[in-house]
Amino acid sequence: MKIRSITCFYDPSARYALRTLGQLGKFARAARQRFESAGFAVQTTRLAAPPFPRLAPTCCDQSAIQLAQTLEAQAAAEGFDYLSLGPALPDYPQSYPLIPEMIAATRQVFFGGLMTAAGQGVNLPAVRACADVITRAATITPDGFANLRFAALANVPAGGPFFPAGYAAPGAGPAFALALETADEAQAAFAAAPDLPAALASLMTRLNAAAAELAALSAGLAQEYSLDFTGLDASTAPHPRPDCSIGAALERLGGAPLGCAGSLAGAAQLAAALAAGRWPQVGFNGLMLPVLEDATLAARAAEGSLTIKDLLMFSAVCGAGLDTLPLPGDTPTGALAALLYDVAALAVRLNKPLTARLMPIPGQRAGDPTAFQFDYFANSRVMRLDAPAAPGLSAPGWVDIERLKSKI
Repeated sequence: MKIRSITCFYDPSARYALRTLGQLGKFARAARQRFESAGFAVQTTRLAAPPFPRLAPTCCDQSAIQLAQTLEAQAAAEGFDYLSLGPALPDYPQSYPLIPEMIAATRQVFFGGLMTAAGQGVNLPAVRACADVITRAATITPDGFANLRFAALANVPAGGPFFPAGYAAPGAGPAFALALETADEAQAAFAAAPDLPAALASLMTRLNAAAAELAALSAGLAQEYSLDFTGLDASTAPHPRPDCSIGAALERLGGAPLGCAGSLAGAAQLAAALAAGRWPQVGFNGLMLPVLEDATLAARAAEGSLTIKDLLMFSAVCGAGLDTLPLPGDTPTGALAALLYDVAALAVRLNKPLTARLMPIPGQRAGDPTAFQFDYFANSRVMRLDAPAAPGLSAPGWVDIERLKSKI
């Protein structure tokens, strides 16, 4: 198990924000050393701010770019590897079109686009705006890689430590959380177990023991640096290494290749086990299936046995949604919006957080091999998206799926 990220949260509009940022930088450096001395490798330290429209609600293109560049430089100066400026918001519809320019003007800044709100349902203009962001961001670089730094968010609250979904709550005090990489623990536990109950029990024994140690270290650090420790996200984040594949672990658990009958049951059982973990939980704390970050997922997608529909079905029982999906470069914006609408509707109907990080690749068609030069990606093939070029039934604003029942 590794710590994918020590994620710190702060509000750059708060009083004494620069002083707070300096303290967070000192904390992050000390925390990395403390965790690594205890045997936990730390991959990154990250900084998450509130949604950027809250920081500059009337910003235009140039001021938004300046905001992103300034905060990126401040975060880097304190040693943070990545920065999140949170999601565009339906209350600020002008914030969505700013994101591609902000991505192009920065190197390590992540963004989101919120598609839902509690008590209001799905915001269809926001869904369409997120699809437009994806279309425009896909052309920033020839390989479509810029969309790695954007995700459409549905029912995702503040405080999660994984990017691009992580962001701070406006006005909240400085805090931190840990994002863990636990796919290797699942693979090791399942490989040595004689049956399904033993496999899940072995995994939870491993995770509970490690989480208890991490929580104790974190509580000490929180007291020492006067910060709030909000919890651990023990999601099954994978790595392209064969020994850190959640896809391989699931195939062992379900007894079937991903996409075949039986694989959904294994995913549901793993998600239920993670939800019962005895640690302070934050964020998704579930099953993550990022296609391009996992050797087995990438292979099954390349073979065609794991489809977008399969991944959407998995999201109904667990998971963080659709992540790092390579798509044809000529995918119509309306088709992206249709898929995002599915994700948002599923999140609202099931009252769970889901995201969609879609990556159209310019010049490539379904079935073409991907060729990313990125240490954290396992190359696959461009996936086929069965969606209309333009959405069908729609509405001008909010669609509250639950309230629609009263009209039937």
